[in-house]
Amino acid sequence: MSPTGGNWHLRESYTFDRNVIAEIHRAANTGVYRIRGWGAKRKLPTFDDLVFLGASMSRYPLEGYRESCGTDLVIGEGRAARPLKIDIPVTIAGMSFGSLSSQAKEALGRGASAMGTSTTSGDGGMLPEERQHSSKLVYQYLPSRYGQNPDDLRSADAIEVVVGQGAKPGGGGMLLGQKVSERVAGMRTLPAGIDQRSACRHPDWTGPDDLQIKIHELREVVDWQVPIYVKIGAARPFYDTALAVKAGADAVVVDGMQGGTAATQDVFIEHVGIPTIAAIPEAVRALRDLDMHRKSVKLIASGGIRSGADVAKALALGADAVSIGTAALIALGDNHPAHDEEYRRLGSAAGFWDDLQDGTDPAGIATQDPRLTSRLDPVIAGRRLANYLQVLTLETQTIARASGKSHISNLEPEDLAALTVEAAAMAQVPVAGTDWIPGDRRKS
Repeated sequence: MSPTGGNWHLRESYTFDRNVIAEIHRAANTGVYRIRGWGAKRKLPTFDDLVFLGASMSRYPLEGYRESCGTDLVIGEGRAARPLKIDIPVTIAGMSFGSLSSQAKEALGRGASAMGTSTTSGDGGMLPEERQHSSKLVYQYLPSRYGQNPDDLRSADAIEVVVGQGAKPGGGGMLLGQKVSERVAGMRTLPAGIDQRSACRHPDWTGPDDLQIKIHELREVVDWQVPIYVKIGAARPFYDTALAVKAGADAVVVDGMQGGTAATQDVFIEHVGIPTIAAIPEAVRALRDLDMHRKSVKLIASGGIRSGADVAKALALGADAVSIGTAALIALGDNHPAHDEEYRRLGSAAGFWDDLQDGTDPAGIATQDPRLTSRLDPVIAGRRLANYLQVLTLETQTIARASGKSHISNLEPEDLAALTVEAAAMAQVPVAGTDWIPGDRRKS
């Protein structure tokens, strides 16, 4: 009872809510910062805050069953003897063997190949099963250099120099010891069962001038055969994109803070980087300043892509393609309700499980435990991924046709409006029903 005789009304603090209090207690009890997987869980402006302005009178829509809408993309024309050609605007992001099982890596390759798109190797080197089942494989060149060798570089269809990642810009990777099996350790030339940490920066350069030298070295290793990407975490995308282009990249991958990870500090995931819808326009601005946008240098956006609507909106903001990671794992079967009982025994539930770092994934995806990995059939999982990629592509085409476009690359910011002032300012498109773009740089 209150001093005046009335009942107390419970009111939770906005600053110190029960989640904050629980984390303070956990930190005080353990003295260890929290490590987890997946991406940011805080509320952020997303593609949901943008809508398309479909065609009617001022724009003429295309008939879905009679008029085609192209989805293909070529990367590396002009520099690479073998440019990378993909049939759809969705690629699979780099996820390592170690963080994922070999079955999951194979399934990613199978699903991507079925739809004529690329998958990406990840830290720790190229897995033979992955190369075998990926018709188009991008080889990641990371600061750790784990598993790196020239033969794998030469067998790749493109090379991605990783400078940063959306879930942890400025931070290195983690692979905890419980996931470092004998095979994983052998590929990385490191002890089994011991935590492995990747460096936050490449060991042989200290700035963008060194990146230019490294890209030239890589081109010589592969005899100028394949395109070279540079991947950056979205922190300062305008300057980072401009520097990557000046260093000689054929494509720039910009990874927003909604991008996932297998393991890193929670404080990184939630407090470093900027949202994807804010990063794309900044990268586009850099490309336009260099007269490269929609030309010889391609822009690939990643971080929180979930649906064909998200793909179409990313393209309308100026990306040439998108890359998915978390969504691809969900398509394979991660966090599936079929495993809910086991997720609950782990202290979580299907749809909430984010402990990718601990190697206990009941779906057999983010684990090296043979008992669990045997549950994942790469053929079936690959088919699920292909189905998902097909839906993303069909949805993107549907929106493009409704906007009067005969190719998805013709989507543009003028096709969009924002539902919030915050999203309008970040995406640099008008608030719906107005011509107002908060902080419009084009008027400055």
